[in-house]
Amino acid sequence: MDLRQLRYFVQIADAGNFSRAAEILRIAQPSLSQQIRNLEDELGVELLTRHARGASLTELGQQFYDHARKILSGVERARDVIQSQAAYPTGKISVGLPTSAARSLSLPLFRELAATQPNIVLHVVEAMSGYLDDFIRAGRLDVALLYDHRAFEHVAYTEMIAEDLMLFVPPGSAMARRGSVPFQKIFDLPLVLPGRPHILRSVIERLAARHDVVPTALDCDSLPAIARLVCEEGHCTVMPHFAFLEELRRNEMAAVPIVDPTPSWRLSVVVSQRTMNPRGSEVVARALGDVIVKLVNAGTWKARLKTPMAA
Repeated sequence: MDLRQLRYFVQIADAGNFSRAAEILRIAQPSLSQQIRNLEDELGVELLTRHARGASLTELGQQFYDHARKILSGVERARDVIQSQAAYPTGKISVGLPTSAARSLSLPLFRELAATQPNIVLHVVEAMSGYLDDFIRAGRLDVALLYDHRAFEHVAYTEMIAEDLMLFVPPGSAMARRGSVPFQKIFDLPLVLPGRPHILRSVIERLAARHDVVPTALDCDSLPAIARLVCEEGHCTVMPHFAFLEELRRNEMAAVPIVDPTPSWRLSVVVSQRTMNPRGSEVVARALGDVIVKLVNAGTWKARLKTPMAA
């Protein structure tokens, strides 16, 4: 039994048939079938049931599949650990980006790493900041960009920027022509916000509580759906300017500053100290920070850099 046979077996199980697995693996189907027969002969059991629709796992095949996946995953992690000690970091690095930043940040980050770290394989995970916080603490992410990050064991972080939140309204509305809107007045509008426990909702509700305001808003945890509610249904929302760059460029929304007070949050680049590829994670975190600085300095990302990063 060898790793190649395990990879072949797992691929067949995932694909559900030999022909599709052979295409993915770029191997002749008869050769693939022979490898699996050899594996079954060695184990003395039938791992796959062949039928007209393809192949499915037997009960023992399912058990062997679970073990094979763990073995292959362990080999991959071991390879990443060793390769991360090389002169040029290599391997797969998982980066978590909050939904409000992922659309406009992912492409510049991919480009930056392609130019500076071509041996790094970037895996971008988009999710709400609260989920990313849990993922980074559990070691499921190597690097993440988090809003109002709290200090936790097993993570290291660098605070990058402070970002104001703005009111987004339909471009033809009366509100769009205003130079600013008081914080207390936004709750008189047909407001839609991410629901709890989204960090943005927490920021708004904490600020409202300090100013004796009862925050009322429609709950929606989908950024594309929020965008459509604003553009097509006349709702309003509170987001950072960076979240809706494309809509602003197409004049599908207008952004109005919120004052008295202005809600804001801080963003930090966070690195898991449980990562299996510490050098790779370090260079990716640095690249993420460099991209953020460039976007802020170019005026694309309306935010304030922390003083050490501004230089």
